[in-house]
Amino acid sequence: MKKISFVFLFITIVLQAMAQQKIIQTAGRDALGEFAPEFAHLNDDILFGEVWSRNHLLSLRDRSLVTVVALMSQGITDSSLLHHLQNARKNGITRTEIAEIITHAAFYAGWPKAWAVFRMAKEVWNEPETVEDAKAAFQQEMIFPVGEPNTAYAEYFTGNSYLAPISSEQVSVANVTFEPRCRNNWHIHKAEKGGGQMLVGVAGRGWYQEEGKPAVEILPGTVIHIPANVKHWHGAAVDSWFAHLAFSVPGENTENIWLEPVSDKDYDLLEKKKH
Repeated sequence: MKKISFVFLFITIVLQAMAQQKIIQTAGRDALGEFAPEFAHLNDDILFGEVWSRNHLLSLRDRSLVTVVALMSQGITDSSLLHHLQNARKNGITRTEIAEIITHAAFYAGWPKAWAVFRMAKEVWNEPETVEDAKAAFQQEMIFPVGEPNTAYAEYFTGNSYLAPISSEQVSVANVTFEPRCRNNWHIHKAEKGGGQMLVGVAGRGWYQEEGKPAVEILPGTVIHIPANVKHWHGAAVDSWFAHLAFSVPGENTENIWLEPVSDKDYDLLEKKKH
């Protein structure tokens, strides 16, 4: 019975995370509200309010990619393309990705069109990618939020991590996001009865290791069961952002015991062994 309840809880959490806030657009009414109110309505309420908000099928990142290529293929390089390039960056498409997208589309849409789009893209992605850009791009890979900087536990992490509480009912669930190379210290989930933790890989690539055992790679969909009173750590791979759901298993007299950091030497050895 507990297993069935837990499955339903997990499904509920996923469905809640998939709910997308409706896009609010006023450009049509601002520019044409009096002159062409019906067109303004179709632009703001239908195109953006409904089509762009149907994120259960395509993410905003995917819709930006399709829209940019569609405009490029028609040779439209006016303010509308600039707007959608800006949206593409905001929706997580990186400078490296937009360059590859335009290059690929050039073979189908036309070389001169690619040159025109590249000139505009250079203006939009005119600065080197920052941590915020990388975090925004990673957010588009998963349905759960990245969350806020994990300041409360920062002293127990090497590198920057982010925490997004997902649910506090039945069991405590949080989405934990790690930047590349970030990992938590060795630690133990102590409990006299029950307790422990379960991890579910959400996006990116990471590691889990119990003391005295080989590290296990975590990919989206990987499930890790952590018994109570077992020393372990988990975190991101060297070259990847990483996120997992953390389920706290109820128990008696539970307590987290934080221990020493995972050394750079031991951590880097994992990637060498993998390759």
